[in-house]
Amino acid sequence: MFYIYERSSTYIMGGINKWDGTVRPDHRKSYKTIAAAKAALTRMSKRHRADMLDSVNDPVYRYGVAEAEMFHTFIEKKRVVYSIMDEAKANPITETVNTPGYMSPSRESYWSM
Repeated sequence: MFYIYERSSTYIMGGINKWDGTVRPDHRKSYKTIAAAKAALTRMSKRHRADMLDSVNDPVYRYGVAEAEMFHTFIEKKRVVYSIMDEAKANPITETVNTPGYMSPSRESYWSM
C-alpha cells in the first residue's frame, strides 16, 4: 500500500476533485502499487498544468510517494494536543497529523460519539 503525501505538512493527499481540480487531504486514500500512486501523481500534475500554468505549485514537486509502513515510521509528522476533558492540560497526547477528528481526544466529536 502506498500514499501520496504533501512533503511540507505530511498530510496524505486524496484524488483530484472533479469540479474544481483541487487536491484535498484524505487520510483514507491509498494505492495498491507504486505505479498506481505515480500515475495518480502524474494525473494531478497534468490537471494542474492545464488549469494553472505555473510550475511553482506543481504536484510533482509538492507531493511525494511512500510505502505505508515507511511513511508512518519515518516521514509522518506528529503533534502534541491536549484532551478537551483534561481541564488542567497536564497530560499531553502525541498524535499524527493525519489523525481524523473523530479519533482525536482533542476534538469534541471524539467525546460525543
